[in-house]
Amino acid sequence: MEEEFMKEALKEAKKAYNKLEIPVGAVIIKDGEIISKAHNLKETKFDTTKHAEIIAIQKASKKLKSWRLLDCEMYITLEPCSMCAGAIINSRIKKIYIGTLDQKTGAAGSVLNLFEDYKFNHIVEVEKGIMQKECEDILKDFFKTLRKIKKQNKINI
Repeated sequence: MEEEFMKEALKEAKKAYNKLEIPVGAVIIKDGEIISKAHNLKETKFDTTKHAEIIAIQKASKKLKSWRLLDCEMYITLEPCSMCAGAIINSRIKKIYIGTLDQKTGAAGSVLNLFEDYKFNHIVEVEKGIMQKECEDILKDFFKTLRKIKKQNKINI
């Protein structure tokens, strides 16, 4: 079941990739059903807050007509940053499943751990390494492709 939902998050990451966005995808599950899907749109929307996790939370909240995403789980291809980790905590998501870690901005243990090192009013369960290789590969391929585009077009990406 975990791989099935992470595959859906990877499909979202591929959508971001095709838009030359950092390929991160997220899906939110409630009662075994996907209630929202999203991918990064920072570059497309010129908005720092348009991370896959934030967009998925907004869509799920709208669908459930509540900011409290109780009993929901989120599958994310890349470890969330501090902004997204805060949104996950504040939205009361029960558990997150992370594909691969982010050694530069990860807030689930790589750089800092908002889920374990601080006392918040809500505790989020965290499971890491779901389809890790596939989640790493799409990121590696994206940045390799981006460097080629940059070199060919002599543009600053």
